[in-house]
Amino acid sequence: QVQLVESGGGLVQAGGSLRLSCAASGLTFRRYAMGWFRQAPGKEREFVASISWNGAITDNADSVKGRFTISRDNAKNTVYLQMNNLKPEDTAVYYCAASQAMAASIYYRETDNYDYWGQGTQVTVSS
Repeated sequence: QVQLVESGGGLVQAGGSLRLSCAASGLTFRRYAMGWFRQAPGKEREFVASISWNGAITDNADSVKGRFTISRDNAKNTVYLQMNNLKPEDTAVYYCAASQAMAASIYYRETDNYDYWGQGTQVTVSS
C-alpha cells in the first residue's frame, strides 16, 4: 500500500521559514517524480513545485520562485519543500504527490498527472 505522509506544517509569521517533508512508502521512490501542491480555502489545488526522479530537474510556480526550494533524498524516500520568506498568501494545505510518468516538467504541473497523493499538512502564515 502506497503512503505519502507530509509533515512540517504549522503557524509562522510573515517572513519566516518552514520545511515540509513527505515520506513515501510502498513504492520504489527513485522511480517517481514528486510534486508539491497547495490548496487554500475556496480555491482549486495549485502547483507549487516538482522534482524529477533523480533530482536533476526542478520546476517552481512563478508565485514561489526565489522563495521555495524542492529537493529529495532517495536514500530516505523523502521529498522536501524549503519555504523561505513566507507570505500570508502562502497559507494553504500543502500536499505532496508522486508520478510514475517520465515527462517534461510542464507535465507535472497538472494534478491529474499524479498517481498518489498525501493527506496534506496545514501551513498558516500570519501577517
